[in-house]
Amino acid sequence: MTISEIAKLAGVSSATVSRYFNNGYLSKEKKAAIAKVVEETGYRPSPQAQTLRTHRSRMVGVILPRIESNSIARIVSGIASVMNENGYRIILANTENNTDNELAYLTIFDNKTVDGVILVATVMTNQHREMITGSTIPIVVVGQEVDDTDCVFHDDYHAACGLTELMFQKGCQSPLYLGAFDEDRAVGHDRTKGFIDTAGKHGIEAPKDRVMIADFSVDSGCEVMGRLLEKYPDVDAVIAATDTIAVGAMQCLQKEGIRIPEDVILAGIGDSQMARVTNPKLTSMQYYYEESGSQSAHILLREMEKSKEEREKSSSTKVLLGYQLIERESTAREKNA
Repeated sequence: MTISEIAKLAGVSSATVSRYFNNGYLSKEKKAAIAKVVEETGYRPSPQAQTLRTHRSRMVGVILPRIESNSIARIVSGIASVMNENGYRIILANTENNTDNELAYLTIFDNKTVDGVILVATVMTNQHREMITGSTIPIVVVGQEVDDTDCVFHDDYHAACGLTELMFQKGCQSPLYLGAFDEDRAVGHDRTKGFIDTAGKHGIEAPKDRVMIADFSVDSGCEVMGRLLEKYPDVDAVIAATDTIAVGAMQCLQKEGIRIPEDVILAGIGDSQMARVTNPKLTSMQYYYEESGSQSAHILLREMEKSKEEREKSSSTKVLLGYQLIERESTAREKNA
C-alpha cells in the first residue's frame, strides 16, 4: 500500500498524508480520518523512504559519559520524554568518560546519521569546541557552559558556596573539601572554587590546602578522605563534589570511629538516590537533572527546524538552572553543638 492509496481511502491529498507521518500540522478531522485508515490497514511508512524524501532521520544522538550514573539517567529521561512526544527516537552513545570516544561519536553523528546531538559534557577541549562549531547538524551541550554554543548548565559555583556557608552556620571551623578534576569545569573547577572562596571569606587560612581531588567513585572518596584526615585530624565538616564521593568519605569517617553529624558534618552535591539511603541520610544540593534534559531537547528541536545558515546567524541559547538545599541527618546539628 502506498501513501496515495491511504490518501484516497481517507479522502485527503497525498501531501496531507505525508504531513501526518512527519508530524506536520493537520486539522483534527483530517488527522482522525488518516489515523482510522492507518489502523484499519496496518500501514507503516518506510523509514528509509522517509529519510530520503525529507532528509530527516527522526533520530537524535545523545552522547553521555557514564550510563550507570543516576544523574545521567535523569538527564536522559528528560530528553527522551520530549523527543518521544515529538516523534523522535534517541540513540545513546556511552563514552565511558573517554574523550577520544566523545570526539569519535561527534564525527559519526555528524555524518548525517542523526538530525541533531545532545552532548552531556564533562571535559570540553579545543577539539570539542571546533567540532561543535563546525558541525553540519545542531548540537546542544548539557552540564557545561560553552561559549557560542547552545547549552544548559547548573549553577555549580553558587551551589558549592551555599553548602560551605551551611557548614559555617553550623559553627564549624575546620572544613575540608573532596573535589574532582579541574578538566571538568563544572564539577571540578567551579564547585571547588565555590568552596575555596567561601572558606576564605570566613577566615580559613590557605583553603586550597584543604582541597583534595578524588575520582567519581566511592572507593576514591574513602581513600582521599583518609589522606585528608591524616593532614587535618581536627576536621569538623566535609563537603564533597558529588554524592558518590561523599558516601566514600562517610565510609572512611565511620571506619575511623568518627560520628556523623556529632563529630563531623558531611554534605554532597546532586541529591542522588544514594543520598536518601545512607546512614545517616546525606545532606545534598538538589539539581534539576530531568529539567536540564527536557530543556536541552526543546532547544535542539528548535534548532533542527533551522537551516545551517540560519543557525550560524542566530545567537546561542544558554539556560542556567538553579539548585535547592536538601538538608538531612548528616548535617543535623545546631550551631556550637
